[in-house]
Amino acid sequence: MSRPMSDSDLTKRLLDRIAQGDRTAIDPLLDRQREYLNRMLAVRMEPALQRRVDPSDIVQETMMVAAGRLDDFLERRPTTFRLWLRHKAIERLVEHRRKHFAQKRTVQREVSLQDASSAIARSLLSARPSKLLIEQEIRQQIHDVMLTLSSLDQEILLLRHAEELSNQEIATLLGLDFKTTSKRYGRALLRLSEKLAQAGLTQ
Repeated sequence: MSRPMSDSDLTKRLLDRIAQGDRTAIDPLLDRQREYLNRMLAVRMEPALQRRVDPSDIVQETMMVAAGRLDDFLERRPTTFRLWLRHKAIERLVEHRRKHFAQKRTVQREVSLQDASSAIARSLLSARPSKLLIEQEIRQQIHDVMLTLSSLDQEILLLRHAEELSNQEIATLLGLDFKTTSKRYGRALLRLSEKLAQAGLTQ
């Protein structure tokens, strides 16, 4: 099991204010997570669904649901606030999938891996002058290597690079030990680096 996670100091202070009856802290608490939720949903939503529903609409729905259930969260504190809010957003996403069409998991996985591949490519190329010329080639190489990884390792890379969660948040979300998560992440990155080096795409 993963070790307990903590919210940021500001998030804790806002939660404490709400617990003490200060409802004016709700909006700033939720707004702090708006950018993350938009990024997460942009990764998780299929293009076909995004043509019907804007990610920002699901974020707004999530905010409304979360505002009405904050007291329950404060009483139980089942996880960090960000991961709890993420769960609420995923629930809304699933509901929209059911409403508009049957979920196509293979298509969504492909979209998610493409987003993760792009994020990893940008990270690897951050200090390379010719990055714009070869980013597409590296992105495809990363995508191909990711397809050879286990679904769990793919998900870890996706959460780390596309959703930009920390290893500790990923461990908490997936119910894994922190050390195990960090080792799997490190091995997956090493495998990517080795494949890119073999292809002559890294310095």
